[in-house]
Amino acid sequence: MQVQNWMTSEVVKVDQNTSVVKISKILRDKDIRHLPVTHGGKLVGMITSHDVREALPSKSTTLNVHELHHLLAETKAKDVMTPKPFTIRPDQTMEVAAVKMLEHKITGLPVVTEKGALIGIISQGDVFRVLISITGIYQGGVQFGFNLETKPGAIKEVADVMREWGGRIVSILSTSETAEKGYRHTFIRINTVPEENLQKMIEKLDKNFMLLYVTKDPLKDI
Repeated sequence: MQVQNWMTSEVVKVDQNTSVVKISKILRDKDIRHLPVTHGGKLVGMITSHDVREALPSKSTTLNVHELHHLLAETKAKDVMTPKPFTIRPDQTMEVAAVKMLEHKITGLPVVTEKGALIGIISQGDVFRVLISITGIYQGGVQFGFNLETKPGAIKEVADVMREWGGRIVSILSTSETAEKGYRHTFIRINTVPEENLQKMIEKLDKNFMLLYVTKDPLKDI
């Protein structure tokens, strides 16, 4: 899952000399939280809605209307932006993008080429889209959670039982971070099967494996 397949290519950006007043309007009109800042065609910074709010005078300011207007007109992107922001290349994975955003507590990453050209942007929303895609939740069906031994063929044994009762695997996710040593928590989503088949499947899976849960994840209530 490379960044280039999930990024927003039509990037809304501003020049470093754009006023904070104009930037505030762009953020509001486009309903976005961050803007890449460029100069001479190259990325030089990142500005967020938080940066803009911090730059605006407080309600308790003693400035008159003329002074306030002058201050806002004179405050530019380069005065409040984060210079040399964290970036990501289009050929890197979405996992790396997610780790960068999590570790550095940021909500978006400009996507740049090795030569520094800005070609896109990745946001937290894009990371959520990836999660939704790989889980297959929009396809409905049923998700099973297992605590499986870390051994060759463990997932195949489970999958064979599912196929026996008409289950077609939609997605498989696995992690060892929440499981004890020697085990992995594995989450398998299958297509919808007749209720009678599903119950027989659950009975056999519960008998032969450590079945943690079964859920249908209805989306109609969201």
